[in-house]
Amino acid sequence: MLRRLYDRTLSHAAHRHALWVLAGVSFLESSVFPIPPDVLMIPMILAAPQRAFVIASVCLLASVAGGVAGYGIGYFAFEELGRPVLAGLGKLEQMAAFNARFHDVGSWAVLVAGLTPFPYKVITIMSGWTGLPLASFVIISIIARGLRFFLVAWLLWRYGAPIRDLIERRLGLMFTLFVVLLAGGIYGLRLF
Repeated sequence: MLRRLYDRTLSHAAHRHALWVLAGVSFLESSVFPIPPDVLMIPMILAAPQRAFVIASVCLLASVAGGVAGYGIGYFAFEELGRPVLAGLGKLEQMAAFNARFHDVGSWAVLVAGLTPFPYKVITIMSGWTGLPLASFVIISIIARGLRFFLVAWLLWRYGAPIRDLIERRLGLMFTLFVVLLAGGIYGLRLF
């Protein structure tokens, strides 16, 4: 089922309303949808590299708006909507432990989820549920999602199709390593 959803999402990349579809996918991915917007964004940029940063901007704006919707699900409707979404993602059983740790790391969790392959929707819902300040959530989401989408757009604009394999297979790992190095550097600075 997931493969069919992936293929269907990918087929929309060439559609004349692809930007609207991308906005919808980006919005929904930040709160409930299992397919990342990259599967639509990458072929769209390859087809029209001169629009790479417009496409990344649409992705960013819709993703942050979807993140605010996910935050709202966690804040206002966790039991009715948030719990079933997290259960569907297999994250429900880790919720209590995550809540305790989330208060310690808060904004860092949003940054990590916004950059890495970790499901961003889990963090958006949990941010609302745990009461992370909305302004902090939005600012960190803009930074994280902006870095992610604009780096992909720049790589595709600059290097074209040859970089596609790296992005699809290795970008999540590169962002994860970046976050680990960043966190290690900050931790190291705190020691001194």
